[in-house]
Amino acid sequence: MKTIWTVSLFFILLLAHINSPRTTNQRLSLPPALLHPDSLTQSLNELYSQGYINGFAVALVNESGPLYQKGFGYMDVASKKPYTDSTIQNIASISKTFIGISLMKAQELGKLKLDDPVNSYLPFKVINPYFPEKEITIRHLATHTSSITDTKYYDKKSYVLKDDITADKLKDLNETFNSPSSKTTLLEFLPMILDTRGKYYKKKGFLQELPGTKFDYSNIGATLAALVLEQATGVPFDEFTAKYILNPLKMHASGWSYDKIDLSMHSKLYSDKETELPFYELITYPDGGMRTTAKDMGKYLSELIKARSGKGTLLNPDSYKEYFKEQLNESHFEERDSVFPYNDEYNMGIFMGHNGNGAIGHTGGDPGVSSLMFFNPTTGIGRFLMINTSLTSQEGANEFFGIMNALGDYSAKLNQ
Repeated sequence: MKTIWTVSLFFILLLAHINSPRTTNQRLSLPPALLHPDSLTQSLNELYSQGYINGFAVALVNESGPLYQKGFGYMDVASKKPYTDSTIQNIASISKTFIGISLMKAQELGKLKLDDPVNSYLPFKVINPYFPEKEITIRHLATHTSSITDTKYYDKKSYVLKDDITADKLKDLNETFNSPSSKTTLLEFLPMILDTRGKYYKKKGFLQELPGTKFDYSNIGATLAALVLEQATGVPFDEFTAKYILNPLKMHASGWSYDKIDLSMHSKLYSDKETELPFYELITYPDGGMRTTAKDMGKYLSELIKARSGKGTLLNPDSYKEYFKEQLNESHFEERDSVFPYNDEYNMGIFMGHNGNGAIGHTGGDPGVSSLMFFNPTTGIGRFLMINTSLTSQEGANEFFGIMNALGDYSAKLNQ
């Protein structure tokens, strides 16, 4: 999920943006000797030494594959186990981009159409109580214009611990985690919030806006899209993505659950430099639960870069064209930032973001996790970053964005 964008952290990131002199289209003027990969490693080590992030990994790629991949710091601080480009962790809302590709594949297979009403596929009804006659479509979900909005019940109920811990330890974490016994399926969980008969249903779970008219980022809307796909195809979402995305791209270290990955390679997550979080998962796993490595995400990002120029392998060219197409216009937004290079909400494709500078990608955040993935369609170079420590200060945000900026500063030269 995209909990990185909380109100308090928004101001931290805004200050970091204001204090940063560079955007994705600007490059440092450095001597050629300083544009060697070893120099990039040195720059990233210097950023790591600022001390606000325990561990992270990066990938810099083009359509042919990796240009630079490396991990820094520790995946387990206590045991001093290094964080590498093969370290696994969840990537939060970047996971939603997998929903988008899956929807386009399902459309290719004749299982659904983007403009179909979601209620054509669901065994319960999802209706905006303020506009009951207006159907919510799959495209509305995929562009965050469905009028379905996240409520406190969604945030409080969707995080589930992998293993039980004591009540005192849970209280000390200052995070909303639920007992492993509360884990349930998408089909059981979503009606509790979206169906009028549901235990946690509230009218305020819907905007007083006509579906399709206003952008409002919705985690629950994304998860609902994954459930629609399951109902339309008859295949669980995790199995569908494994068959049509992970396996074809040889993303063998990646998966949606702990039993699908090598747990010994999974990073510990930290709410700050000192506080280790327990392993957790999401009932609503499609909106933020992909567990992967920088190496695997490099493969995925290379595919996206190829696809943007008509050479993708997962979908046909027309499907990819629709996937990347800017679906919205000015009228869908109350306001939007056209300058911040890591704003993925200037416009939307099918669960794929666009910033105001022409870059395409997505961001993510969850307890102990922040992630960025963007590529420049003009240069054909993409950047990926994931960290295992929550951002709680402006200094931490500066380090986080500084890492991404460093990748950008070197990317053009590394591609030569």
